Amino acid sequence: MSDPFYRSPEWRRLRAAVLERQPVCLTPGCRKPSVAVDHIVPRSRGGADTLANLRGLCIQCHNQRRQGGEPRAKGCDAAGEPRDPRHWWNTENLSRLGGRTVVGVRAELVRAPKKGRR
Repeated sequence: MSDPFYRSPEWRRLRAAVLERQPVCLTPGCRKPSVAVDHIVPRSRGGADTLANLRGLCIQCHNQRRQGGEPRAKGCDAAGEPRDPRHWWNTENLSRLGGRTVVGVRAELVRAPKKGRR
């Protein structure tokens, strides 16, 4: 970063506020810790240095953004939904998936216990 703004006390305050407000990457489906602060509308296109124009991203999603694309988690469409319709994230499949039961708020898949076994 050659722009001196990113070394200023103002930027450090904004960055700390964004990372405190958004400790997890805002890319749908990512869920990694935020370590980079991204301008939603880039400064080069007139984007403001305000909390409303800043978001927290993980380093991988921030790198995707810097290469010209909108970040999204691997295996997800542009809205952040899994491309595979059988994926546990899809709500239509939350009751049963191929003999496996979806359990808990995070919908972690576990094998259903067989009868007569502990």
